[in-house]
Amino acid sequence: MLVDSHAHLDSPQFDADREHVVRRALEANITIISVATDIPSSWKTLEIARKYELRCTAGLHPHEAEQFKGEETLSQLRAFCSNPEVVAIGEIGLDYFKEYAPRQAQQTAFRAQLALAHELKKPVVIHLRDAADDLLQILSDYRGVRGVIHSFTGDWALAQTLLELGFYLSVNGIVTFERALSLREAVAKIPLERLLLETDCPFLAPVPMRGKRNEPSFVRYVAQAVAHIKKLSLDEVAQATTRNAKALLGF
Repeated sequence: MLVDSHAHLDSPQFDADREHVVRRALEANITIISVATDIPSSWKTLEIARKYELRCTAGLHPHEAEQFKGEETLSQLRAFCSNPEVVAIGEIGLDYFKEYAPRQAQQTAFRAQLALAHELKKPVVIHLRDAADDLLQILSDYRGVRGVIHSFTGDWALAQTLLELGFYLSVNGIVTFERALSLREAVAKIPLERLLLETDCPFLAPVPMRGKRNEPSFVRYVAQAVAHIKKLSLDEVAQATTRNAKALLGF
């Protein structure tokens, strides 16, 4: 069994064949966590999770931070989190690379959702891009909140700091790219008991599927890459990362 801990099944790219995509994964013994990015996405993601008996998240992505309306948004997220399918708050975090929302708006929405996670005792799924210093400072104010840094692409120094804060690190198809040398070096050192696997589909298809639309069944290629880097069997990686996902997300 494998777990794709971060898939965007609500993406319009799956509208024509979503059921086939899900079935391919389930028939390959792959469990999917479908991750939301805003309130409408949280609704759609929950509907998908219910239809296919999956797990999902609810949250406001940093790109959508200007949609954050204080208690109104938090009340909506509390309602989502009351559903058994919703196993985490996410995708939340900071993105200073594209900076589709002002940094202050991102920080405000991020802090509020971390506080909600602490209140509800829910793990978080965190997006981090070119904002490590601010993210680490904010996380230090919410010690005790558990979660995963999704699509981790940092070096070993950043990995160590995040691990010391108690977070899991999740890797996707980027780990199969030739240019990702520092990431592969970090993956070699990250304890297996703190790793998760993901696709981030429909984005970032792994080698040998690069250039195609990504989907949950492709998480096997990520697992194979991690097994190669860590000099372990595919089965060892599958068992450990599945155990980690279950421990963090409570399913």
